Amino acid sequence: MLRIYFSRDDVARTRVAPGADPVWELILSVHFFRARRRDRDPLLAGWRRDVATLLRHPEQDVRLLLALNPPQGYFPDFLTPFASRAGLPAALDAIRSTPARQLRRDLTILAAGNRLPPGVSGLARGDTAALRHLTDSMETYRSLAIAPYWNRIENAVEADRGLRARAMLADGADGLLASLRPAMRWDGQVLEVRHYPVSRELHLDGRGLLLVPSFFCARTPVTLVDPDLPPVLVYPVERLGGLDQPPEPGRQRALAALLGRTRARVLEVVGDGASTSEIARRLDISPAAASQHTAVLRDANLLVSRRDGSTMLHTLTPLGRAMLD
Repeated sequence: MLRIYFSRDDVARTRVAPGADPVWELILSVHFFRARRRDRDPLLAGWRRDVATLLRHPEQDVRLLLALNPPQGYFPDFLTPFASRAGLPAALDAIRSTPARQLRRDLTILAAGNRLPPGVSGLARGDTAALRHLTDSMETYRSLAIAPYWNRIENAVEADRGLRARAMLADGADGLLASLRPAMRWDGQVLEVRHYPVSRELHLDGRGLLLVPSFFCARTPVTLVDPDLPPVLVYPVERLGGLDQPPEPGRQRALAALLGRTRARVLEVVGDGASTSEIARRLDISPAAASQHTAVLRDANLLVSRRDGSTMLHTLTPLGRAMLD
């Protein structure tokens, strides 16, 4: 069992990630892909079969990524940096900038229970080429296994975020933490994660906790091993039917044909209000591109924007809502 100890400051500083985390989903999907047959979710059988077929092509070299992520047990903390909150490019930059000391520590722990390929020695030294090869393989894997399904993954995570938001509005941070049952139990001071593979205590010490809802997280929530890293708890969400891709509804096809696919998606993201950075993260585009798309939609009177400090917030106009609906 994992026991996470909160002070009142920690409760107040607990928050939910702003959306599906691209790196956590990538890494946890690798674990699912490599899982033993009895641990596989039948909802994702088609996804796994398709990914296995794509990875058979020799040009898709993700062997190092697979080696660093065994089907169960420990995987290196440096693969899921806190910077992933800002999107995939920021996370990959953080991985390439991992200090050699952390690389050696993480890979030594991994090697204690797993046979690793010779190429890992370059990573352990902090070799720039080895780190670049790793992040390139992550991008290759993501393009095959994650990007085509990102809308479905994101929708499942957003549905869970809606549940947590309602709990927070009704009962504050205590209500948010209590809403994580039955996989977790909150008693007002300690969050207990049942069925955690090892017995462990995590003291937040005023840092708060970032809750990360995840599509590919298995039955048991996941946290980082190093207690000095920013505290993160990744937990599973309902998968809402898996990853079988239904035909695009006619309304969405028509909107994409009229505005272009990306601007149609911007309207969808802005439906409940969003900042420029949130739009960029959810659509996996640059902030500059997101700003350009919102400017076009604003000029067409489909959304309005207002500045809140350094953040630009966007909401739909009645015309934008009518077009989306």
